[in-house]
Amino acid sequence: MYRMLPPVVKNLLIINGLFFLAKYAFGAAYNIDLSNLLGLHYFTSPLFRPYQFITYMFMHADIWHIAFNMFALWTFGSAVENTWGPKRFLLYYLITGLGAAIVHFVIIYFRVSAVEASMSPEQISVVYNEGASLIQHGMNYRDTQMGMLNGLINTSTIGASGAVFGLLLAFAMMFPNAELMLIFFPVPIKAKYLVPVYALLELFFGVANFSGDNVAHFAHLGGMLFGFFLIIYWKKKLNNNQFL
Repeated sequence: MYRMLPPVVKNLLIINGLFFLAKYAFGAAYNIDLSNLLGLHYFTSPLFRPYQFITYMFMHADIWHIAFNMFALWTFGSAVENTWGPKRFLLYYLITGLGAAIVHFVIIYFRVSAVEASMSPEQISVVYNEGASLIQHGMNYRDTQMGMLNGLINTSTIGASGAVFGLLLAFAMMFPNAELMLIFFPVPIKAKYLVPVYALLELFFGVANFSGDNVAHFAHLGGMLFGFFLIIYWKKKLNNNQFL
C-alpha cells in the first residue's frame, strides 16, 4: 500500500526537525554553533571532520531553508520510497547527499586554486593559520582575496538540498508524465520537462556565480548526477526493465 508518510521519509523529517531545534537550543544554552560543528567544511580547513559528510545534510540555515527542503522530501520522497521500499530509498538518499558533497568539494578546489593564484604565499599562510578563528567569531579579512579564500575553506555548507535534488531526479525518471506546478509559475508542467529545465537553471546560476554566492548550485547538480548514475547502475545490475 502507498502511504502518505512512509517510514524513512517520516524519520528523516523528524531528524531534520530535531537538528533544527537543537541548533537554536545549543546556541542559546551553551553558545555552541552546531552549524559550524556539523556543517561540511572544506578538507583543508581545521574545522573539517569526516562525519560532516553525513551531518551536513541534517542542518539548515533558517525556517525557509528547512521548510522548502522538507516539503520537497515529503512530496517527492514519499512517492520514491513507496515505489522502492525503505532500504533502497535510504541508500539512495545518503549516496546522493554524499555525491553532492563530493561535487561541491571539486568546485571549491577550483575556486580556491583561482583565488590563491592572485595571492602571495604569506597571505595564504595567514588565512590557513588564522582564518578559521575569524569565521568562528563572525569576522573576516578586509582584503578581498584573503576574505574570499577564508570563506571558501572555513565557511560551512549545510542543507539536504543535494539529496532532495537527487529525489527530484528519481521522481522524474519514475513518473515522467506527472504534472507539477511551481509556486511562482502556477502552470502544470510534466516532470520529464521540469526537472531538466531546473537542472539547466542550476547550471546557469552556478556558472554565473562561480566567484561565489551563498547557494551551492553545483552541489544540487551533484545530487542529481550521482542519483542518475546510481539508478542506471541498479537498473543494469537487476536487469529489470520494470525497476523504475
